[in-house]
Amino acid sequence: MDKNFITVTSPLLPDLDEFHEMLREIWDRKWVTNNGDFHKRFEAALCEYLKVPYISVFTNGTLPLITALQALNISGEVITTPYSFVATTHSLWWNGIKPVFVDIDPATGGIDPDRIESAITPRTTAIMPVHVYGKPCRTREIQEIADKYGLRVIYDAAHAFGIEVDGKSILTEGDMSTLSFHGTKVFGTTEGGALVVQDEKTKKRIDYLKNFGFAGETEVVAPGINGKMDEMRAAFGLLNLQQVDAAIEARHQVAIRYREALRPIEGIDFWDDMPGVRHNYGYFPIFVDAGKYGMTRDELYFKLREHGILARRYFYPLISDFSTYRGLPSATRENLPNATRMADTVICLPIHHELTPTDQQRVLDVVMKKR
Repeated sequence: MDKNFITVTSPLLPDLDEFHEMLREIWDRKWVTNNGDFHKRFEAALCEYLKVPYISVFTNGTLPLITALQALNISGEVITTPYSFVATTHSLWWNGIKPVFVDIDPATGGIDPDRIESAITPRTTAIMPVHVYGKPCRTREIQEIADKYGLRVIYDAAHAFGIEVDGKSILTEGDMSTLSFHGTKVFGTTEGGALVVQDEKTKKRIDYLKNFGFAGETEVVAPGINGKMDEMRAAFGLLNLQQVDAAIEARHQVAIRYREALRPIEGIDFWDDMPGVRHNYGYFPIFVDAGKYGMTRDELYFKLREHGILARRYFYPLISDFSTYRGLPSATRENLPNATRMADTVICLPIHHELTPTDQQRVLDVVMKKR
């Protein structure tokens, strides 16, 4: 990557000397995976930081989704959103479950509860919403519908690390929530993920499932997979927990500057912070109204690239537009007008803890048509 390029994000990396010290401990113990010391410490530290009762860490962010569906014995149809990363829907497909797409609420980017009930059939067993860009879904309404119809709720919270509403973690909503610790996220372990559950019995079942189903040396209680996180990544995560708050605040300052500069620009819309919500500023999406702005989203996207700014059209295309899912009855653009509009107008601008004021101005100059 050309060092003059401005990337949409930057990985949160621990101090190299401190990481070397932790690696030395791993080398001395010669215990590199299978629920080692750092693994246990990492899960405990995450529970405390995230204000959740139980958490199980994984080797990536997709396996928690797949495992959650297995753990809750989900089958048939699951109502979900087309406006997400493909892993959300892929996890359903891998479990032999039919995804049913429902349109989004344009105020949050998340699934619109007002459209869920009409999509429920006798085969519906669960709802899988997404906290898009870390912006909380309308969780109360979703849960009311789930309770009314006896459905499970699994939140894809890949973007929602540290998000709280009125001091309560968003990760405690529903039956389970999944996290991604990919290097592009606010908090990362290079690759990694986690599954948040609400009781000890479920936590134990998840731990069995991510370790081939082993409940002891000679007993396998379920057809599990290998989803365990190794000691190196657990150590990486422990160190990153010490600096993630500072990284979030740095991102916050970028968001403040972007909003102040872009608010007067006609045809450029963005979201402000939600009242009572602790945000993590993982993304800064803008939405381009071509008629008012005088340039389409794609024209602006490629103009940014010409100036060495690697913004991202995220999420575009919709999951429902990909060939695997295009033929589903719920995948039509007529069924998904809000999601289609958002996918066709969104650009996520660069935002991360290392984005300098000079680089921020480079981004703004292009969007504000000064370059």
